[in-house]
Amino acid sequence: MSRLWEPVSLGKLELSNRLAMAPMTRDRATPSGAPTELNARYYAQRASMGLIISEGTQPSEDGQGYLLTPGVYTEEHQAGWKLVADAVHAAGGRLFIQLMHVGRASHPDNTPHHRQAVAPSAVRPEAKMFTAKGLQDIPEPRALDEAEIAQTVADFRKAARTAIAAGADGVEIHGANGYLVQQFLAGNSNRRTDRYGGSAENRARFGVEVASAVAEEIGADRTGLRISPGATLNGIAEGDTEAIYQAFVPELARLQLAYLHVVQAGDDALLRWIRPRWPTRLIVNRPGRPREKVGMDVDEGLADVASVASLSLANPDLVKRLQTEAKLNEPDRTTFFGGGEHGYTDYPTLG
Repeated sequence: MSRLWEPVSLGKLELSNRLAMAPMTRDRATPSGAPTELNARYYAQRASMGLIISEGTQPSEDGQGYLLTPGVYTEEHQAGWKLVADAVHAAGGRLFIQLMHVGRASHPDNTPHHRQAVAPSAVRPEAKMFTAKGLQDIPEPRALDEAEIAQTVADFRKAARTAIAAGADGVEIHGANGYLVQQFLAGNSNRRTDRYGGSAENRARFGVEVASAVAEEIGADRTGLRISPGATLNGIAEGDTEAIYQAFVPELARLQLAYLHVVQAGDDALLRWIRPRWPTRLIVNRPGRPREKVGMDVDEGLADVASVASLSLANPDLVKRLQTEAKLNEPDRTTFFGGGEHGYTDYPTLG
């Protein structure tokens, strides 16, 4: 893993190493969506990672899907994220806040306004959502009209501005895992017949508009975007995955974003197609990759940065443990979502 420990530039930043903490929902914000001192401590503990990408953070009331996830669109949210950013920076780390609009992957019981979820089309995912009343079927969403799409793009813009005002180094737009951007990309969730539906270029339009607005607001060098080609989370079936991303990625590339973050589920041919066509930094995440292969994509030149999820969740000092080949803590899956310090800030460090 020799190249993993080399410094690398990413947008305006100089990262001390090429290992990033991947975004992970932890459901530990306040009921109003504000991060707390506990969240600040959690992220600061992991500041030795080259880059920290925060948990998914809703840019609006419509964007919330889960209980106790943070937002970044009110003054209270901004103050909470300032706690986090200040703590990470004091520990020597770098922080991007992930902007996550869940679209149809929601339930009215989990949102501040308790309204019907929004999506590209009125197509219900065959999935359930955990709520305070337990697991419930996700209801059918309503389709956004074009004026509401423009407002949603504006919501992302405002959220990015709020994140930077809170002290974050940048934002990552969540275009993966079956949430709103990918819902526009996928054929089974986007049945529109206007300029946002039909062809691969049309289905990519919403994601490109969001990325353009965010980059214009805070700078392309502070903007990243995450994709998960071929992923089926939250009932997504893209259909023509290759055609979609061969339309989407070149449009994003023209924006000169700080990075593209690819969740790689096995289609190395598409990753190898993307690599020479992406002009800035490429972050690659391979879920479940064992420790001895964490740096493989970086060493082989397929990625500039490798991101890891549960390894960094369970090991605040993951960088040191990998460098010294020390034993790793095992993640406690029963504490992944919700709760307090246990399974969050109490994982032991070396010594």
